[in-house]
Amino acid sequence: MSRILVVDDDESVRKLLTVVLGKEGFDVTCADNGLTGLDAFRKTSPDIVIMDIRMPEMDGLQALEEIGKLRSGAAVILMTAYAAVETAVQAMKLGAFDYVIKPFDIDEVLLLIERALQIRQMRNDINLLHRELLQSYRLDRILTDNARMKELCLTVTRIAESNASVLITGESGSGKELIASAIHYNSKRRSGPFVKINCGAIPEGLLESEFFGHEKGAFTGAIARRRGRFEQAGGGTIFLDEIADISPNLQVKLLRVLQEREFERIGSNETIRTDVRVIVATNRDLEGMVRAGTFRQDLYYRVNVVSLHVPPLRERPEDVRLLADHFLQRFASENSRDIDGFDEDAYRVMINYAWPGNVRELANAVESAVIMSTGGMILSEDLPRHVLGGERRNAEADADTAEELSEVTATQRPLKEMVKEFERQAILQALERNRENRVRTARELGISRRSLLYKIQEYGI
Repeated sequence: MSRILVVDDDESVRKLLTVVLGKEGFDVTCADNGLTGLDAFRKTSPDIVIMDIRMPEMDGLQALEEIGKLRSGAAVILMTAYAAVETAVQAMKLGAFDYVIKPFDIDEVLLLIERALQIRQMRNDINLLHRELLQSYRLDRILTDNARMKELCLTVTRIAESNASVLITGESGSGKELIASAIHYNSKRRSGPFVKINCGAIPEGLLESEFFGHEKGAFTGAIARRRGRFEQAGGGTIFLDEIADISPNLQVKLLRVLQEREFERIGSNETIRTDVRVIVATNRDLEGMVRAGTFRQDLYYRVNVVSLHVPPLRERPEDVRLLADHFLQRFASENSRDIDGFDEDAYRVMINYAWPGNVRELANAVESAVIMSTGGMILSEDLPRHVLGGERRNAEADADTAEELSEVTATQRPLKEMVKEFERQAILQALERNRENRVRTARELGISRRSLLYKIQEYGI
């Protein structure tokens, strides 16, 4: 039952509202002036306050201000005489929900109450969803049993509270957006907006407007002013996926936003200041694009203050089982299917498959299996054909490799020496790819910097 506080020095108004609102199912409390109204507000914590402006001892405007201090956003509907409409408008600016003019229509009051309760419920729902989002992106809830992914989560913990720009690299579908979301929802900007834009999915001619917005009439089809994503993300985080796809001209404008924290809408000379954290992602070799001259070096250094790499799913097979179980629970619920799990052969097929589409492909495969399954358990034959075929191809390739190794090991050096030589060459090549940067090399090889330094010394590199 919603609680309503009626504050008015006119006893007839208090009695009328008590009777009418009581019949509508509300719990009504009354007070005859602002001071007693404040006391009643503290004791009953009402959902809505209906209050007159002109009262003895403390008027409605003073009481409104005090109520705002007690509970920000409290729904207060003010009542005023016709001659005091300007005062009521001023009260709206002070935070009143709305006002009615005496003598009022009771249906109008009921409509305002209904609207105030709806808005209150919407705010509660939004707060609940926000709390659920924060819980969803807690780093201890990211499903992984892989050492590199766990190290990545620890790195996210360290950098989340900063405002540094972040570059996330990794193959399509590997989880770059998940990491970007985790950074935002574990940062001090978590209560601000998290705005996502896929630079590769928007035509080049529209991308600048998407970034910075436009004024009415700025170009054909611009029928109204539009706020861009950077403006929408103010106080929060913007995530630019597939950053490698933006044109050189737009790269210059993006660089300015990162350096100066300002931009203009298309067709406007007004400079807009922005407070936004930038996270970018790509599945391409940005460093190689810089060397080739297709991506600006200064922009690369601006977005690459912190660099994170998400390993592909084939390099973390221990996560396949965890993720498959998660997706099974989700899709079985969505499709109203009673499925207990996967049989061991289905697990084996999924673990042996290379997953070129990474986590996204695994999710699609599990959803398909849930739909195709006819029993209470997902069998290997329920999985998509290309997954079964890929697993067989991997097994055949492993057999061929084993046969080739068996033919040469008898005439070559001992295995221990061969492993050391292979490891030495792998480290040399990784150092060359990373321009002798040992931190990046260690990250690529999946070992600690200390281990890399030890091996460099051991092999005389």
